[in-house]
Amino acid sequence: MLWLRRLLPVAIILALLVVGLVVINATRPQPEKKEEIRALPLVEVEEIRSDDITLTLNSYGVVQPKHQTQLVAEVSGRIVELDPRFIAGGEVKRGQILARIEPADYQADLMQAQANLAQAKAQLQEEIARGKVAEQEWKGVTSGLPPELGLRKPQLAQEQAKLRSAEAALARAQRNLERTVIRAPLDGLIKSRDVDLGQYVSLGIKLGEVLGTDVAEIRLPLSSEQLRFVNNPDNPDSLVTLTQESPTGPLNWTARLVRSEQVIDAQSRMIYLVARIDDPYNQQGRLASGVLKFGSFVKAQIQGRTLHNIVRLPRHSVRNDTVMVIGEGNRLERRPVEVVHTDLNSVYIRGDIGKGDRISLTALNSFQDGSEVRILGDDSRVDAGTALSAEVNANE
Repeated sequence: MLWLRRLLPVAIILALLVVGLVVINATRPQPEKKEEIRALPLVEVEEIRSDDITLTLNSYGVVQPKHQTQLVAEVSGRIVELDPRFIAGGEVKRGQILARIEPADYQADLMQAQANLAQAKAQLQEEIARGKVAEQEWKGVTSGLPPELGLRKPQLAQEQAKLRSAEAALARAQRNLERTVIRAPLDGLIKSRDVDLGQYVSLGIKLGEVLGTDVAEIRLPLSSEQLRFVNNPDNPDSLVTLTQESPTGPLNWTARLVRSEQVIDAQSRMIYLVARIDDPYNQQGRLASGVLKFGSFVKAQIQGRTLHNIVRLPRHSVRNDTVMVIGEGNRLERRPVEVVHTDLNSVYIRGDIGKGDRISLTALNSFQDGSEVRILGDDSRVDAGTALSAEVNANE
């Protein structure tokens, strides 16, 4: 029984430890029970607000003058005078003298033509007198009809022809003398000057180039898809907003479509519409954004057709011609839609959706119809670590 006496103290100690542990476990505070939070996808939604939308078609182009004229020498000679404004960038008015070609030879030609005309007139008068004398002589000789040669009618016709030739030579000499003065054909800017003082120019040599500043035009390429939404595309008359970037921010001008070029480009498969803006250099002070210079690259927004029963959404919210609608109880519902038009940022759809419907802007391709979701902003107290947040991919 010796071993029992030895184990008894150990057994007592173990019993006391067990009792102590039970007492401690019974008296310690219990942890607060938290309600289990379900992990739901977090989505961003947009509520449909409008049904009638006027489309805006995006394009681009370069501002060009409607009238662009080359100055060409119509006579030969040496340049003896140049106007100070006949230089690249110079502003000129219609009829303004820009240059002179030495006129001495053409003044001499004019004097010679005038003398030839006076001589032809004198010879015609002489021939008329001779014809009258011949007619009187024939009357004194015979009572019959005299021949035309006897009345000198062929000689009279010849002198009349010489007179007309002399008049034509005089008119030509006058025109040549006038052409020694080079005038601006229109109001505009000098784009270039290709001659200098003292230079000899031949007939047909280019002297310079003038750009008309009364009207500017911009050729705007559109695809066949975009052309469907232009009002009266064969004879367009829509407003166009032109935008140009500047150091102080974007500048805007208002233009108007005036015509279609009616030909599809063989390489780009685009068709060009032409927009017009009056007084691009703002000489009349009517343009709020100031001068729109030739050669400027501008972005264009063309006012298109108004579509009815159309919804506009971000492009990434429509996938495979379907949208995710958030229905009652915040549950997902896939609905097929008809894509009417797309542009850089938006898609325009028609289908079984209307005002008040909530469309998911978040990618939820892995979720099925009827799945419950959380709406961004509805419950800000939910621990973000336990929520399944779906990332929006704006490029999809």
